[in-house]
Amino acid sequence: MEQVNWVYTDKVLEHFMHPKNILADEKAFDADGRGITGNIKCGDQMIVAIKVDKEKGVIADCKWKTFGCASAIASTSVLSEMVKGMKLDDAYKLSPKDINKELGGLPEHKIHCSVLGDKALRSAINDYYERSGMTEKVKREEARVVCNCMNVTDHEIEEAVLEGARTFYELQEKTKVSTVCGECKEDVERLLEFYKNRHFCNIEEKPSNP
Repeated sequence: MEQVNWVYTDKVLEHFMHPKNILADEKAFDADGRGITGNIKCGDQMIVAIKVDKEKGVIADCKWKTFGCASAIASTSVLSEMVKGMKLDDAYKLSPKDINKELGGLPEHKIHCSVLGDKALRSAINDYYERSGMTEKVKREEARVVCNCMNVTDHEIEEAVLEGARTFYELQEKTKVSTVCGECKEDVERLLEFYKNRHFCNIEEKPSNP
């Protein structure tokens, strides 16, 4: 039988074959914060649960479970290791790019899988703040409508980039953005470059009013 080449790094393979910190029993874990993202009916879903050292303001433990692909499993496994002992504010700022770097790289068409873990982690941190009565620390990632004609948000544009859109016309094919009046084209093109840089390059400068 012809051997099929593994296209992932050894670290991705390790975390996929031997994932760390799986959440086997939510009730037994007794989390201080819990976050969930995705939808099992239409794709990957991720649950992240954290315990917090309240005196130090750091994540003492992090567990997770997912219904997803190898990249989603490996990404969240390594994320759960990365955040242990990390201050909550620093953990909240972790990006898919940070996770991808720790794994030694994912195929470009799989970068979007690493988004699940960090989104669920941010949701878990917000949940901890809410449970602890620190609502002033809760951060909401509100979507902004970029294309009023087709009701396309900046979050949908980001998702399209993560799923492979690299040009304005590819964005239009995936989201139908700017296909009516075209007034949002400049804004869309700026967001396209920002999200390409954010997830696939080394540039982190955020455009004004993204």
